[in-house]
Amino acid sequence: MTDQRQNRIAALIKRIPTLTEGQVYWLDRVVQIFDCQHTYKSHRSNLLTAKMIDDFGDALRIHHGFSFEPLSKDRFEYVLVQVLDMNGHAAVLAPKGNRGHDLTVDGCPISVKTQANKNIQDNKIWISKFMELGKGKWGDNPDDLILLRKMYLDHLRGYDKIFTLRCLDRGPTWKYELVEIPKKTLKLADNGELVMKMESRQFPKPGYCYVRDEQGEDIFQLYFDAGSERKLQIKNLLKTHCILHAEWEFFIPEK
Repeated sequence: MTDQRQNRIAALIKRIPTLTEGQVYWLDRVVQIFDCQHTYKSHRSNLLTAKMIDDFGDALRIHHGFSFEPLSKDRFEYVLVQVLDMNGHAAVLAPKGNRGHDLTVDGCPISVKTQANKNIQDNKIWISKFMELGKGKWGDNPDDLILLRKMYLDHLRGYDKIFTLRCLDRGPTWKYELVEIPKKTLKLADNGELVMKMESRQFPKPGYCYVRDEQGEDIFQLYFDAGSERKLQIKNLLKTHCILHAEWEFFIPEK
């Protein structure tokens, strides 16, 4: 044990007698969670070391000591930056509302997403809001999808790496995984099949870009969502075309 760690532990012990009854309750709750069963797995991640995976998993457990909801995107960004920073990396969040990357790590711009829908599929990734499509030209002309796809491809230039934190199982036993989505995979949409759903009652008309391999099997689809938000979704992305970095599984008691 290093002198610095010994000093921090001694300082914490010294402060415990000054805590209120409620503060002792919450402190005990955190310690109880750390005693619970957990399994963290590294899959040769080039982003997180084994220690960083431990640190991130412990942050996930603390979160679920106080919440039944999966970790949200903004909390994911914050925790990831804190873990990277405490392990010697230069990590900083992008300005709020930035349309490109979400954070920068050692000079590398990174986009992060989360997935926690209740009907989540282990082998297929869904990003419900990959980007906003705004109020550009979009009506009932199938050629409008060409311009929307160009917006998507231009958006990809705003960062070098894309990661999604996926909540696969909900409490009391939680399971998360961190998956990297290669940009080269997403760029395959440049040659995808564009189809506007003319039968839809919506205006503008929604549309798809179907991305397939050489055998004609689906890899993923872009969905141009014509709802009020006018957003782009990525649907049914095969995880086999992505990179699994880490997994976290842990038990959180109700009390």
